[in-house]
Amino acid sequence: MSEAVNIRELNERIQKESSFVDLIQIEMGKVIVGQKQLIESLLIGLLSDGHILLEGVPGLAKTLAIKTLADTIDAKFSRIQFTPDLLPADLIGTMVYSQKEENFLVKKGPIFANFILADEINRSPAKVQSALLEAMQEKQVTIGTNTFELGKPFLVLATQNPIEQEGTYPLPEAQVDRFMLKVVIDYPKKEEERGIIRQNLAKSFPTASKILRTEDILKARDVVKDVYMDEKIEKYILDIIFATRYPQDYNLSKFQNLIHYGGSPRASISLAMASKAYAFIKRRGYVIPEDVRAVCYEVLRHRIGLTYEAEAENITTENIITEILNTVEVP
Repeated sequence: MSEAVNIRELNERIQKESSFVDLIQIEMGKVIVGQKQLIESLLIGLLSDGHILLEGVPGLAKTLAIKTLADTIDAKFSRIQFTPDLLPADLIGTMVYSQKEENFLVKKGPIFANFILADEINRSPAKVQSALLEAMQEKQVTIGTNTFELGKPFLVLATQNPIEQEGTYPLPEAQVDRFMLKVVIDYPKKEEERGIIRQNLAKSFPTASKILRTEDILKARDVVKDVYMDEKIEKYILDIIFATRYPQDYNLSKFQNLIHYGGSPRASISLAMASKAYAFIKRRGYVIPEDVRAVCYEVLRHRIGLTYEAEAENITTENIITEILNTVEVP
């Protein structure tokens, strides 16, 4: 009985604390037409302290959505255009000799910000992509012999174009795994596109207002961690992840030769955290199975490695996730 009362109290608290979510969605809705799933995914990443990889053809407002989210928060924003000739020093900074001081001084790069837009991240070679690894995982940057803590919040929001392969460098598995979510963006509906045309032909383009401070985000992240997750939901999350590693144990033997590797422990953590953030966005103080299912594709689509047999049979990670969700017992 006491647990039920606690859940009720928690629910009321979450409803009160999550009121800003509607404000962010309203502000982003002024600039971004449609793309509800994209806005929700950006909010999940923001509330879960998780980096996001956005994939879609050019012109789907990937960059605009990230910039608009940054506009709603009073924080430092950096946009880095990844190109083949970019160097790690262009990203994190370098040591510069000062004649006045007669020694080397650290010149910090654009990565020292709260929001990093890594535009077309797959346009740069591996040495540049790897410069992001320490920043994304340890939230710090090493320049020469100096290590610098990055500000909080620190969020990398990267975009990539899936159709053009010429002059691109696929992200290594270690890099991809550091992205909490991979969001695939599709074309807008016809009515939404009509709104996009009208918006762009208007005399002035709408802008989002600043409604949050960085302290509000850090406070909200603590509240998200308080969202209640039952042991049955934990078991459900573990079953989904383990089904990607050992499909034969879940009556999915047909995938045994199609999955090269399954989700890492990061996948379990990300799925649990994203489920809590999704419940928070829905103004709920507890996680239900539908929350897990809602975020499952974004969390897992980039964490399941396929064999050549799977590619030959045109089987995608989405097909495998769908089959797993249909097979694993729902609590």
